[in-house]
Amino acid sequence: MTVFDAVLLGLLQALGEFLPISSSAHLALLPYFRGMEYQGIAFDIMLHAATLLAVLLYFAKDWFILIKNGLTKPFAPQGRMLWYLAAATAPAGIAGLFLKDTAEHAFRNPLMMAGCLMAFAGLLWWADRRAGDRAETTDIFSVPFKTVFLIGCAQALAIMPGVSRSGITITAALLLGLTRGVSARISFLLSAPIIAGAAAVEVTHLSTGDFNAALVWGFVSAFLGALIVIGGLMKYIKTHSFDVFVYYRLALGLVIIGFYFFH
Repeated sequence: MTVFDAVLLGLLQALGEFLPISSSAHLALLPYFRGMEYQGIAFDIMLHAATLLAVLLYFAKDWFILIKNGLTKPFAPQGRMLWYLAAATAPAGIAGLFLKDTAEHAFRNPLMMAGCLMAFAGLLWWADRRAGDRAETTDIFSVPFKTVFLIGCAQALAIMPGVSRSGITITAALLLGLTRGVSARISFLLSAPIIAGAAAVEVTHLSTGDFNAALVWGFVSAFLGALIVIGGLMKYIKTHSFDVFVYYRLALGLVIIGFYFFH
């Protein structure tokens, strides 16, 4: 892998992990379009570790409040949310544990990814329309356990490339009555434990031979890109809908189908 390809993959990871466009689909599709070999799970995990570091830093204040209160005041609203997030991570963790091999092979079929991109784009569009002009708030601590857990259950679907972890969690949150801002915030917070869990499972597969210039540049580009994307999206959704991401997913799905049948 060249440094250029590594940086490109890192930027795709940053965009896809937090924008509702599916990072796993983009990471699988770039080698497909460019005729490259799949970069390997080790490289993917390092890119996910980079975005994990970014989301921890960007929401450092939130994590400080969650962890401090979760350990010292577990029954207070700001303490309960830490345990809500932990419980909501379980469905995706279980799905990853039992379907990891399937996800790495069967789910990477280009037509399946195209179908997921387009179908879940329609679901996001519908959820966003239902959200309408709800009065915006940043209070995540008032969200009940049932809502957080159902969002976590939806997150398990993201094991299929093309669904989008952020896309399906934001969609579920909107359908459950949350505002765009709170939906995105919970989506970002939910990303940390699931990314950390996946990285912890796969880190044992890394060897010293995996660490090279391409991997380092991929990590750096994913980390810096993620910081920009998180901040940009949080500002964007204050005054905009998710339509641009819906249209992008539909267009990408059509491109994949066209490339598959006519390339």
